[in-house]
Order: sequence, then C-alpha cells, then structure tokens
Amino acid sequence: MSLPEIVSREEWLEARKALLTKEKEMTRARDALSAERRRLPMVKVEKDYVFDGPNGKKRLIDLFEGRRQLIVDHFMFDPRWEKGCPGCTGDADEMSDGLIRHLNHRDTSFACISRAPLEKLERYKAERGWTFPWYSSYGSDFNYDFGVTIDENRAPAIYNYRTREEHQKAGTGYYFDGEPPAEAAGLSCFLRVGNDVYHTYSAFGRGDEAMGGAYYWLDLTALGRQEEWEEPKGRVESPRASLPFFDD
Repeated sequence: MSLPEIVSREEWLEARKALLTKEKEMTRARDALSAERRRLPMVKVEKDYVFDGPNGKKRLIDLFEGRRQLIVDHFMFDPRWEKGCPGCTGDADEMSDGLIRHLNHRDTSFACISRAPLEKLERYKAERGWTFPWYSSYGSDFNYDFGVTIDENRAPAIYNYRTREEHQKAGTGYYFDGEPPAEAAGLSCFLRVGNDVYHTYSAFGRGDEAMGGAYYWLDLTALGRQEEWEEPKGRVESPRASLPFFDD
C-alpha cells in the first residue's frame, strides 16, 4: 500500500480546504436524505409476531420496552449454524452499552433478532460478552416477512427490493447462493403509536450499516434525532451542543 505524498504545510492546507468543501457538501446531502427518510410513509404491522427471549415469550410491541421507536438488527444466524455470521458478529462487537443508552435517551430501543433457537443465541452471546437484547424468531414468519430469510419454497426470492433476476443482472446474484433458506443481513425500524406498531424503514446489505454512533442510528428512524429546532429549507446544520445525551 502506497503512502500519502509528502508536501509542504502550505500545500497540505490547500488540499485540506478543498477536501473540507466536499465533506460539507456530503454532510448537507446526508442531512437532506435523512429528512426525506423521515417523510417516508409507514405500514401498520398486522401480524402478531412472538419471539423467544431470556425472560420468556415477547411480542413485537414488547421489544419497544415502553419507548416510541424500535431498531431491529436482523443478525444472520441460521438455525443450522453453531455460530453467528462473522460480519454481523463484528458489527455486534461495536454495540456498546453507551450507544444503546443514547438511543434509549431518544425514546428508541434496540434489539437483535435471529432465526436460530434462543439457546444458541444465548450461548453465543455469553461467549462474546454482549449485553444487548437478542431474541429468537425461530418458528415465526418474521425473518421471511422482513426480507432477511430467503426461501423460494415460500415466496419469490427478493432481497434489498430486487428479484433474483435483477440481482443477477447487477452482479449480486451471490445473495441467493447456497441451499435455501438463505440468511441475509438487514436492519428495520418500527414506530409505536399507542398499542399499534408501524414499520417505517428497512435497509439491507451495505445499506444497513449505521456506523458513526447514535446519531447515525437515529437518522434511520421516523422521529430522527428529535432535536427541538426547526429544519431550515436550505442549509442544514445541527446544533450538536444542545443534545442532552448525558443527562441520566
């Protein structure tokens, strides 16, 4: 791997300012995209999904833990496997207690859901030293309905809103390799209104990587960062200093 070019301080400063202009453009574009995401319509969840957890059976609304929003990481863990997906495992290693506490402060809960039986999830969770909530959807339609377990014996093969044929044309047909059912990565967001649950957003593949802390996770939700300020129509800059993340 080659190293960066060595230049004078003046040359570095000129190059850094040019890059800063592009960085600000990207930040503003991301803010605009996040605002558009919040304007997505939502769909009422009609099925009564039930999951296995360490404290017994839980319905989807129970996973909110009384909060208004829920972010679900569709952790790839096939019932036939003894260990979880390496990529999902790497992401889960970065789910700190502090990050989840910050999400909770914004009325948002987080949970992983996998199709493997609870006993496998609990064993793997203990091995990795994880503390986040993790539930098993084993025996339910949840993974199938939300597009992360693909089985053409049950429904047409669709992942990340593309059919098998569309993926093959795009060079991403590998999502459907292997013996069905196939597990895939994803992330889904839900909003609770009273006793009703609504599906607001899902992302798959590289699109489900919410890296960068609580802000980036919240940007995927219907309520966003929930800051008490009005979004200007043009330039958008967030008053980060006003966020009371540490008011426990």
